[in-house]
Amino acid sequence: MTEAPPVRDLLGADVPKNWGKWGPDDELGSLNYLDAAAVLRGVQHIKQGDVHTLQVQMGHPHGDPVWPGRSGIDRSNVMDESNWDGADAPAFPGGLHYADDKATLFLQGSTQYDALGHVWYDGQIWNGYDCRSTVGALSKASVLPIAEKGVVGRGVLIDMARHRGKDWLDKGETFDHNDLEAAAKAQGVTIEKRDILLIRTGFMKYWYSTSQADFYDGFCEPGLTYSRALVDWFNEREIPNLVTDTIANEVTYEPETGIALPLHCALMRNLGIALTEICWLEKLADACAGDGQYSFLYAAAPLKVVGGSGAPVNPIVIR
Repeated sequence: MTEAPPVRDLLGADVPKNWGKWGPDDELGSLNYLDAAAVLRGVQHIKQGDVHTLQVQMGHPHGDPVWPGRSGIDRSNVMDESNWDGADAPAFPGGLHYADDKATLFLQGSTQYDALGHVWYDGQIWNGYDCRSTVGALSKASVLPIAEKGVVGRGVLIDMARHRGKDWLDKGETFDHNDLEAAAKAQGVTIEKRDILLIRTGFMKYWYSTSQADFYDGFCEPGLTYSRALVDWFNEREIPNLVTDTIANEVTYEPETGIALPLHCALMRNLGIALTEICWLEKLADACAGDGQYSFLYAAAPLKVVGGSGAPVNPIVIR
């Protein structure tokens, strides 16, 4: 692969930005669109009380899907029945025994929210904060403000894999906003202003269906590909949150230039759109296809990690 140009060259000098739109101290970005009216709009799409949780299992025997270089959760017991096998067993009034465990994990090593300050270029993160504010911990635009607010609104699922007649999209397979609109039309749903946008590629199903060696060989996930028109589409529709079943929400390398993850820069860093990754969308997609209801209430709140660049989450969809 030839050396990729700077991401600023791809995005352009007149790149759309929401910096300052919600004030100089904002750390929520486009999640500010999710006000009380947005919550109530989402509630109106609960039709049968059908509940789906979207987190992948942590510590699955197959392994945890993570970005290359990260590792899945390392969980171990601290206390269990074996601690009562010896003569020096702990004793509690009444004779209770218990289990306890601990875990070491990447905060972005499971289904998770990126902090708005997670990715940047040219020395500035979301809202123009200095990238030095990330040193040691994110003192600006960490995951904590997202966790404190919570994310609730009307969600809509676009099932790109089913739309293209596949169990999962191929490595490096791309789509854009025009494809999203076409799939929505085929599903009988409209992507409305301020919708939380969920996109199924089937890539998590692929993870559990193949070996880790095959999954990571030539690693390039399917997903949205950059164009200025796509960025304008997200901006005009005031999309607050992009949710996908891939590790990084977009095609890993922009096909024309080889730039890695330009939409992290264009959508998250510049527009303040929250990114939610590694979601399990299979059961939800089957339910939506079964009855034709692709809109619902979406609710999520990542863990309240002070200074975190991301945090695990188990989003809930109620249809």
